[in-house]
Amino acid sequence: MRYFFHIAYKGTNYRGWQRQPNAISVQEVIENEINRLLKSNTFIVGCGRTDAGVHASQFFFHLDVENEWQGDLKFRLNKALPDDIAVHDIIRVEDKAHAQFDATERTYDYHIHTRKMPFLSEISALYEEKIDPNKMKMAAAILCQYQDFRAFCKTPDKHNHTICHIKSAELFVEESGEKIRFQITSNRFLRGMIRIIVDRLVEVGKGNWSIEKFEYHLKSKERPQFTNFAPPQGLFLSKVVYPLIY
Repeated sequence: MRYFFHIAYKGTNYRGWQRQPNAISVQEVIENEINRLLKSNTFIVGCGRTDAGVHASQFFFHLDVENEWQGDLKFRLNKALPDDIAVHDIIRVEDKAHAQFDATERTYDYHIHTRKMPFLSEISALYEEKIDPNKMKMAAAILCQYQDFRAFCKTPDKHNHTICHIKSAELFVEESGEKIRFQITSNRFLRGMIRIIVDRLVEVGKGNWSIEKFEYHLKSKERPQFTNFAPPQGLFLSKVVYPLIY
């Protein structure tokens, strides 16, 4: 029997989602608790990867079990897991349903604050320099006009292709101007793509890059000479769509 688990986690204390040697990951923590509770050796498959320090307000994984468990596993698992990981729902699905491959689109949000705020330090990126959000909005709107994001990928040659179908890309700014949120939805994303895009948008907002230069790299597919990444703590995987499941 296959089940989807709908979860959320704060990634501050983890080296990303995927289990890896010599570092603690979200996957490892969850697998260990599930195996302890079910007295089994269960492997879980996530809907994707997140980098170290990146968060997920919505994330899915699936697992297979031979027999249905006794009692309220969601309650027991939430009691056992640390406070920075939460299980929202457990859903029985078809045996061929796949948490990674059946997702048709994903949405990420990137949070920025422009004034030092101690309660945001782990869930938003601080940029105290003067930023023009209107220029950032104009640059963000260009993203939907292109499909090849080779220029904004950390390792383009490690992907079969660098085509992404961006459904929407938009910048939201609070009235005070102290909080900015960039939201992007696509059928897929490349390695490092969102944090590179955000870094370039910030450079546009600071006046170090023109909107024309931002579009030039999209159009030419030429990677910038120096590839920087926006800090990980501002990035959230916020929505995963499964048309036939959730």
